[in-house]
Amino acid sequence: MATPLHPYPQAGTAVDTRVVHPVWLRITHWVNALAVLIMITSGWRIYNASPLFDFIFPAGITLGGWLGGALQWHFAGMWLLAGNGLLYLGMNLGSGRLLRRFFPLSPRTIAADLGAALRGRLSHADPRDYNAVQRLAYLFIMLDIAVLVLSGLVLWKSVQFETLRALMGGYEAARYVHFIAMALLAAFVMVHVLMVALVPRTLLTMIRGK
Repeated sequence: MATPLHPYPQAGTAVDTRVVHPVWLRITHWVNALAVLIMITSGWRIYNASPLFDFIFPAGITLGGWLGGALQWHFAGMWLLAGNGLLYLGMNLGSGRLLRRFFPLSPRTIAADLGAALRGRLSHADPRDYNAVQRLAYLFIMLDIAVLVLSGLVLWKSVQFETLRALMGGYEAARYVHFIAMALLAAFVMVHVLMVALVPRTLLTMIRGK
């Protein structure tokens, strides 16, 4: 049976001093956070110049000040996100961490852990052990960022990436794919921040490693 969530060790409980997150993981995590912030806020400003829907984002939460400035920030964030993402993926694959931390994964364990989370009874006693919902969320966001980058390439170099553009249904369709991928990334960030607020020890482990 799952135990109630406890953000901090109880009195008299031995504190585990083993490293939870290696240095390379912490660095790529915070670089990725910066890149995502740049990409989303500058992307909102670019969206405002040619909206897909009947709304625009408030200027105060966008980056770049004007379309040209937003594009420069967006390209800078793109290279940072792509380079850091490749490093993160390479380190996870090379160290075997990807298989250890994110698999096995099944619909049954996802449903069970999601139910426990909704009841507030999902244990976070060991931050090294990702539950099924976390595994699914992290794998999904890796895929989402890949879609974000690929659709962004179509919008940036549509002629050069003709095959990729065709696979996405054309330039205009790629705009919608890019926007939806961005919206899903922003939603993930908001949920991630909420979870950190509920279990603050996870923030400490991502800063100091344990």
